[in-house]
Amino acid sequence: MGMVLDKTILVTGGASGIGQATAILLAAEGARVVIADLSLDAGNKTVEKIVRAGGQAEAHKVDVSDHTQMSALVEAIADRYGSLDGAFNNAGVPGPVANVCKLTMDDWDEVIKINLTGVFASIKCEVAQMVKQVRGGSIVNTASVCGLVGMYGQAAYNASKHGVVGITRTVALEYARKNIRVNSVCPGFIETPMLKVRTDADPTLSAYLDNSVPLGRKAQPLEIAEAAMWLLSDRSSYVTGIAMPVDGGFTAV
Repeated sequence: MGMVLDKTILVTGGASGIGQATAILLAAEGARVVIADLSLDAGNKTVEKIVRAGGQAEAHKVDVSDHTQMSALVEAIADRYGSLDGAFNNAGVPGPVANVCKLTMDDWDEVIKINLTGVFASIKCEVAQMVKQVRGGSIVNTASVCGLVGMYGQAAYNASKHGVVGITRTVALEYARKNIRVNSVCPGFIETPMLKVRTDADPTLSAYLDNSVPLGRKAQPLEIAEAAMWLLSDRSSYVTGIAMPVDGGFTAV
């Protein structure tokens, strides 16, 4: 039996990286997956992979920071499938690496808009639907180790991810009695297109990151997907309000 059999689960940023790996895994475990991404073409390619493997999925072009777009998507999901059982709020951007004096206000606004406002807008819509359901639901937000510790050159990204952890804990408390669980995963350094942009620009960075992790390597997106799926499944039924590091021991140092 699949861990998320017959659940309808929304995955934002599901066209690549961690979101794509999670969407594929959820579908393989029996979920109906709805992918929301700015790139509809990439979203549809992920859907094709899922369908070829025998799963169920659909993709929508959505700006997660736009509450109107997110509300319309969640309403459409509920109308089509009858419920929204889970949501993985994963869409995000890295922003530039720059100390706070060199970080522009436009850079700050863009990172906060997607990484923090996007999660806030998504949660508002998802919770509004889940409170209507007897069985509630499970929400998982992608934070980061940068939501648990500081990191040089990452003021906007760190602020956004600390904010995601804060929202996660607050909404978990607000809706626990409605049977809505809210958790976050805090990935470390992951082999994703987002990270590859940086390691390609700085050939020494990849080895430096590996050496900073006790397990001695970066993670694969599937390793984060496994954690997200567990939190979305009923197997984590007594877990809410946590920020789970999936970081190879990075924050244990």
